[in-house]
Amino acid sequence: MTSTSEPTRLELLRGVVHPWHHDHFGHMNVRHYAPFFDDAVYHMWTRLGLPYAQMQADHGVHTVSAQATTGFRQELVAGDLIVIDGAVSRIGGKSCTLHLRMTHADTGALHATYEVVEVFFDPATRRSAPMPEAIRARLQAHHIPDA
Repeated sequence: MTSTSEPTRLELLRGVVHPWHHDHFGHMNVRHYAPFFDDAVYHMWTRLGLPYAQMQADHGVHTVSAQATTGFRQELVAGDLIVIDGAVSRIGGKSCTLHLRMTHADTGALHATYEVVEVFFDPATRRSAPMPEAIRARLQAHHIPDA
């Protein structure tokens, strides 16, 4: 009997909300979610075994973010500990979509989601490029269509 493993979400980043993240309402301002999520996307590629330098050296491409959407679910305040995990929610011909979640490290509560469309880019031509098959295979292991 063969066992097939289900695609899994990858833990990408842990962080702390600091008082300087607060706005005049006393919670983390929307502008501070972006750096946490952007850092997590860098880690996503490494966790997939495709660090940017290696992706470009081995496959002649890297990715660029074409669109990002943040969904805010619940406020965060100073002292809150966060965990960001991610999965691949769509695999296309020249792009993929990553779905990230920001949860509270202590309670597991969902605080925000982030969807980013990453386009494969050939730095020599300065244009989008087809996704290499070796990269597609890596993404497939973490593809959760309804993430």
